Amino acid sequence: MKEEPGYYDYWPYENRPKIKWPNGARVALWVAPNIEFYELNPPANPHRAAWPQPYPAVGGYSIRDYGNRVGHTRQMQLLEKYGIRGSISLSTALCDHHPEIIEMCKERNWEFFSHGIYNTRYTYGMSEEQERDMIRDSIETIYKHTGQKCAGYLAPALSHSEYTLDLFAEAGTELFGNDAGFYTCDLFHDDQPTPIHLRSGKRFVSIPYSLEMNDTIAYVVNKIEPRRYGQMIKDNFDRLYQEGAESGTIMCIPTHNYQVSCPHRLRAFEEALEYITGHSDVWITTGKEIAQHFLDNHYDTINDDIASKIVGAK
Repeated sequence: MKEEPGYYDYWPYENRPKIKWPNGARVALWVAPNIEFYELNPPANPHRAAWPQPYPAVGGYSIRDYGNRVGHTRQMQLLEKYGIRGSISLSTALCDHHPEIIEMCKERNWEFFSHGIYNTRYTYGMSEEQERDMIRDSIETIYKHTGQKCAGYLAPALSHSEYTLDLFAEAGTELFGNDAGFYTCDLFHDDQPTPIHLRSGKRFVSIPYSLEMNDTIAYVVNKIEPRRYGQMIKDNFDRLYQEGAESGTIMCIPTHNYQVSCPHRLRAFEEALEYITGHSDVWITTGKEIAQHFLDNHYDTINDDIASKIVGAK
């Protein structure tokens, strides 16, 4: 049994090479709306039940349907108000179930990255070949419906396997060359981008995707109030902004259109966005643009620094 995942090496936060964002920004801000599709009666998975109750989960299904019917438009209008392009963690079945949402996002030049096909179908129990087929299907679906070469991946319901990162990178390369399949959101170990080890040797990077700032974790797991969630976002930004004066940091706000977009929660979220975007030295961007900038400008330097510190520690 592995003692650690093996995707990345230990890399102390202090004394790292400086990361520079465009125009001297301190923080790269990206907002990742999870736009998902949940099935009322998905195929059974012996490793994890899609819904907690044995009967049709009308309540759970309908609030998620609310997100796609109402919440998405509400959140999209808010992000547009503050000049933020979403990086969509997309259940690609949405392309068939709600193509109108896809069109709205395309019109605003939002990024689409893969969150699997349905958020009620998990990687758990899949063979490597089955997971490869699922990942490839999601990449092909995004390209078919949006014309975008999918750059990023977040496993459905965070149910990644030991093969997920390798399979995603390989599928992206096979379909579109190095223009696709080059970043992951499935690792939560840093506030800066990190080079990732793959069996293919492809240049691949982890982009910080924060569970702590995730609205579902805040509201459902930690059970905090909207006002407190808004303050947490501000506090998180303040610290990353302070440290970003020395070397560029990343702030991700992962959202769900059936969580943060509920009427009683939206004001606190808006106040947080207004506060962050009120700072001039913030790069408001997408996951793909962050990953591409890092690969083009810092990947090799960072890799060399990590290697030197590993050697020095031995």
